[in-house]
Amino acid sequence: MYIKSFSKYQTLLLGESFSRFLKPKDLVILEGQLGAGKTTFVKGILKGFGIRKTVISPTFILIREYKKRDIYIYHVDLYRLEKKDIDTIGLEDILYRKDSIVLIEWGDKISNLLSEHIKVKFNFLDINSRQISFYLNSISADRRKIFNEYLAALKNEFIRN
Repeated sequence: MYIKSFSKYQTLLLGESFSRFLKPKDLVILEGQLGAGKTTFVKGILKGFGIRKTVISPTFILIREYKKRDIYIYHVDLYRLEKKDIDTIGLEDILYRKDSIVLIEWGDKISNLLSEHIKVKFNFLDINSRQISFYLNSISADRRKIFNEYLAALKNEFIRN
């Protein structure tokens, strides 16, 4: 399923709305070209969790940690890393933790190594518009049903706006 975003602001709102679906142990892989909206979407997710800090891509530090109540949210950026170097950054220490949500930009570099995850793919339609597609990989049938219902409602909300 996909949703079209026609502005940076709308991508931020979509991320904020998407945060309502996320729960601890979720792993979200974000794919798309430079400038496609991955970090903006993450900003929206963090806003949805009530994180008020300035959010910037962790391109040079690789992993940023945020905490809200008893949930840790990790924002990871693998852009600068080669596949062979990924296992050196401690990613395995945060993946699938019971108390965390992990958001990985450029996660396509490792998606084939991951079991259960949500993939969000950003495609340019034009300078301001994006098609944002959602894929569920090895997600339970119950959660998949909830997710599809949620995305259908979200898509309707964005079509109206």
